[in-house]
Amino acid sequence: MAIRIPASRLPLIVLALMAGRASAHAPGLSSLDLALKPDHIEATATFALQDIEAFVAMDSDLDAEVSDAEREAAKPAIAKLLAEQLRIAVDGVDAQSQPGPVSYDGKNNAQVELQYPLVAQRQLRLQSGFLALLPDGHQQYLTVRDAAGKSLAEKMLGRSDDQLDLTLAAAADSAAPQAAFAAFGDFFKLGIEHILTGYDHLLFLFALLAVTHSLWPALKIITFFTIAHSITLACAGLRLVELPASFVEPFIAATIIYVGIENIVRGDKPKGRHWLTFGFGLIHGFGFAGVLQEMNISAADTGILLPLLAFNLGIESGQIAVAALVLPLIWWLNNQVATASRFLKGGSVAVSVMGAFWLVERTML
Repeated sequence: MAIRIPASRLPLIVLALMAGRASAHAPGLSSLDLALKPDHIEATATFALQDIEAFVAMDSDLDAEVSDAEREAAKPAIAKLLAEQLRIAVDGVDAQSQPGPVSYDGKNNAQVELQYPLVAQRQLRLQSGFLALLPDGHQQYLTVRDAAGKSLAEKMLGRSDDQLDLTLAAAADSAAPQAAFAAFGDFFKLGIEHILTGYDHLLFLFALLAVTHSLWPALKIITFFTIAHSITLACAGLRLVELPASFVEPFIAATIIYVGIENIVRGDKPKGRHWLTFGFGLIHGFGFAGVLQEMNISAADTGILLPLLAFNLGIESGQIAVAALVLPLIWWLNNQVATASRFLKGGSVAVSVMGAFWLVERTML
């Protein structure tokens, strides 16, 4: 027997499915930077501490909290794990590394430095075995540079493709624009994946567009959101303004709550919705940029500007695709007298509840 679902409840069902997957972001991102020095190879890996806590015991007193002292005590184990999982072969010879120094930043990330005594002349093979331990979908951005800092290779690694084979002479002779083009494509794809799995950003966009009845108001909202992201991109890329994730992430949750409540209180004709979108879009843009900045991600020849540009363009493309799918349903529901009020209020309540959940999760849990 077929089950018929009222059209006015479809958005609520989608929101419920999102709530069932409460994590607001993709499985994870890390970076790996390889520098080929005249007499050795230096490797620097940066990753979120939460990615390694399952493999390195940090909570030694079992009180469910990891103190600064416990984090410091865990450094040798972290370095040892990364040294064991990063496999490098130079001209057919496996290179062995002694565990190097580990440092923490203020964004709950760890950075591990490793040194390999061999000098690469012809061929380099790298395998990041650590990816096999992480959730499926985690990606690691690899850059290989020569002694002068010139890019030799850039690649996005994943569990199913965790290694790089590099012929050094060919890499040195290759044109830099080819590496830049490959990097652009990697970060563009990453941006699309991020917005499609960034349920907080998608809920914010849904709440903004839920009051629209036609193309022009929706186009204004999307355009102002895009302009806000572009401004944030410039500020982040040029290091003019930097906001900590401890502020940005709770603020993003607060914007979701606010827009949901405004929809309930002011109905389907709130004035100045595009200006609200612009202001809040700047904060969401800092959230997008922070994904790369916190991992020290940058292209070898262009710094963080190219990755941020490609990443944000991917986000905008994914956002437009989602809007193109959702807007016809929103407009149809808003133009039905019997469903318009229930759709807007019910959907906005669900949005606000999810925003409140994320706000508590990001400030108290």
